[in-house]
Amino acid sequence: MRGKQWIGWLAIAVAAILVIPFTPWFAPDKSGHTETPSKQRAAAVKTEQTLKLHTLQRDMDATSMLCTTECTKDFTKLASGQSEGATKNEKISHMMGMHPHMLYVSWFNAKRSVARGSVPPDLHEKADKLLKQAKEAAGKGERFISKPFLYGGHRYFILGVPEPRHANSGVIGLVKQDVVGQVERHQRRNLRLVPYPAEGHYKIESVKANSTKETTVRTGEDNGGASHYHVNDVVVRFRQDPTPHQLASIRRDIQADTIQKLGYTYVFRSSKMEAKTMMAYFRERWNPVYVEPHYLYMTNTKKDSVSPSHNHSAAGQPSAKSDGHHAVIPNDALYEEYQWNLPSIDAEQGWSVGKGSNAVVVAVLDTGVQANHPDLQGRLIKGINIVNDGSIPDDDVGHGTHVSGIIAASVNNGEGVAGLTWYNKIMPVKVLDSSGAGSTYSVAQGVIWATDHGAKVINMSLGNYAQADFLHDAVKYAFDHDVVIVAASGNDNSERPGYPAAYPEVLAVGATDQHGKRASFSNYGDYIDVAAPGDGIASTYPGNQYAALSGTSMASPHVAALAALIRSVNPELKNKEVMDIMRQTAKDLGAKGKDKYFGYGQIDIVKALDAAKQSSVSLQRYPQNVARRLAKLH
Repeated sequence: MRGKQWIGWLAIAVAAILVIPFTPWFAPDKSGHTETPSKQRAAAVKTEQTLKLHTLQRDMDATSMLCTTECTKDFTKLASGQSEGATKNEKISHMMGMHPHMLYVSWFNAKRSVARGSVPPDLHEKADKLLKQAKEAAGKGERFISKPFLYGGHRYFILGVPEPRHANSGVIGLVKQDVVGQVERHQRRNLRLVPYPAEGHYKIESVKANSTKETTVRTGEDNGGASHYHVNDVVVRFRQDPTPHQLASIRRDIQADTIQKLGYTYVFRSSKMEAKTMMAYFRERWNPVYVEPHYLYMTNTKKDSVSPSHNHSAAGQPSAKSDGHHAVIPNDALYEEYQWNLPSIDAEQGWSVGKGSNAVVVAVLDTGVQANHPDLQGRLIKGINIVNDGSIPDDDVGHGTHVSGIIAASVNNGEGVAGLTWYNKIMPVKVLDSSGAGSTYSVAQGVIWATDHGAKVINMSLGNYAQADFLHDAVKYAFDHDVVIVAASGNDNSERPGYPAAYPEVLAVGATDQHGKRASFSNYGDYIDVAAPGDGIASTYPGNQYAALSGTSMASPHVAALAALIRSVNPELKNKEVMDIMRQTAKDLGAKGKDKYFGYGQIDIVKALDAAKQSSVSLQRYPQNVARRLAKLH
């Protein structure tokens, strides 16, 4: 079963729910009355919320399926004796060590059983009955998967698989499935179904985008027209750096708690004075290049997919294709069933052209990454935690680990999912905290740090509706240093430009679904450059697990990964050339030519890599390539 099919049956399951509320919204008004704009707006908001709830439920159901499938494959591998370890005890311990959500596992036969872990005491009554049923089924050579059940605020299921070589033998176990609840909480924020970030959490103010006119964010929908900033912070770029004496004077005038400097820009935090008052003070007394609020940035989470050929000799090996390329089909456990996204952008054919290079590093500016995730081993280099200086850039949300897996989860290792690149490394740069939000200062600092430490591509699956000069300065710095910068457009189904995606130096990405349509939540506008899959994307998740998430946050890393593949195939290309190749080779969707919903279209891996490879020997680029090589010799 291919990825489109598993998403398809999930859609059928919720279709009945959607039909009933949709009907009255689109039915003609038989009374002859025309709805007022406010009623039309309310109906549109309700429709959008229903679509987002539909997406949320599909992500939760898909994550549940990913967890069940991965555990079933691991139990089957254990029952077949293929797990690491010399004894049954060692094999079970190794598997449970890799998957801490497996609470209890028993490997049994007709004479005895070997068990590790335990069933929580207050769960025995429910779990023991199901474990008995699982053992009976496995002993008969049948697979057993219980319905998930809730107890004490946690979600569990019981699993049993038969041992293929012996009768009355098999593996049974209790699995905690809290990842589904984690995805629900994550996606309610990511899809803006709830106010985010919560008022008061940051001592922040919500305002109309690109203004300081206050607004109250009561619902997730209100996020679409709001920006958020720290109440007592301002960002200032002076025409000339103040002297220590002048800084001391400013500190007294505004009662500053802290003063931070990044490049040419200062961030002042006052113990008493609010941002609007401080902005007036700096404009009147110091005539700066700019003074602005200290904004917060937050996570932003019919084309048939290419079916794999089932007559190839082995997973990870190419099968012939009529267009002259070979489809490389990886053996990752969840790939063929769940990863519709990679075949839909011709990744399988693209891998026959190039699989990446560890010399091209992708910086992921996000919530951090789970460094010891089994599917990200060997794929990370040293990063930085800007939120908590001195700490490792660990992921306390899940967003950054998921984004990183889309780019670089180990491919063809028989484990979990496949990333889009086989060899490119991830540089984790933690700029968002445990709530999934971060300040202009942290994001700008992350951009500059990643640039200075060798990143060739930067992915930012985050955004705000305010155009901050401070962040733009950092983006221009990276662009001037030949970095390809990719960012998500946002999840509010809004035409309002989101930043950093809308900066001209950034490649702005919208999201598509498995049918090649614009995802219902995806922001749009003239600034959109390209689109990529962003609906129900399976990837790595903290706790050595896997989750399906939706959002432009998931679309953006597909494009960042393609940029890394292009730079791996042809390291001579400059960042602007890489961006142009992705635009020019995209599959046109929607209205003919560039449009506000898909930009130039959905990225095409094989066409982009072919173009990059050809451009390295193109006569048109020959003089530039010679000049670059000569420059390197001097």
